[in-house]
Amino acid sequence: MTDQTPVPPRRRLTASKTAKIKGSAREPSASAVDRRSRMIESKRESVIDAALGLFSRFGLYGTSLDQIATAADVSKTNLLYYFDSKEELYVSVLRQLLDVWLQPLQTFAADQDPIEAIKGYLRVKLELSRDYPAESRLFCMEVMQGAPLMLAELEQPLRELVESKVAVIQGWIDAGKLAPVDPRHLIFSLWATTQHYADFRVQIEAVTGKTLDDPVFFEEALTSLQALILDGIRPRS
Repeated sequence: MTDQTPVPPRRRLTASKTAKIKGSAREPSASAVDRRSRMIESKRESVIDAALGLFSRFGLYGTSLDQIATAADVSKTNLLYYFDSKEELYVSVLRQLLDVWLQPLQTFAADQDPIEAIKGYLRVKLELSRDYPAESRLFCMEVMQGAPLMLAELEQPLRELVESKVAVIQGWIDAGKLAPVDPRHLIFSLWATTQHYADFRVQIEAVTGKTLDDPVFFEEALTSLQALILDGIRPRS
């Protein structure tokens, strides 16, 4: 026999004590919630940026989720926490691009001087082609394939915005502030001439040895586009 003092059996927690311990958990502070939200948004942006680079080079079907996860430095499981599928991620990238592209058009208003408004719009659109060439090429690729995942966006939100600005431009024409041109074709021409510098960047660089990143070349392109467009829509005496 030994002289060890017997150890009393452990007492089980009662329901009331268990409830008390569970109830003592603290709610996260507002700053902690905000910090987590910012971390999630930052990670989403990293995934979108990585996806953009790959989608613009290889398209939707030539890009895998594994490639995107590797480029974004996240696990595939973590990526699928933010986006349910590759298609959802692809559409998110394109929607973000549309938001950036269409914001300048939204500023057209009836009380503006039309020549100054369109002149400024050409500058902004050319800046977007300079700063977001990959996004522009991706959107061009989607449209050339028939816009299978973006057709609803083009047929409703985009169409509604364009129609509202067609009304503004027609108002300028009716007031004698612009030459009588078709407003829709004017908008298409503004898009085509500016986005060409992004969508066919390789071709332009091959021909000229320059891109819009060159400040002198940028101003030359802008001055030429403004002359071509504005001289064609100024009121004719």
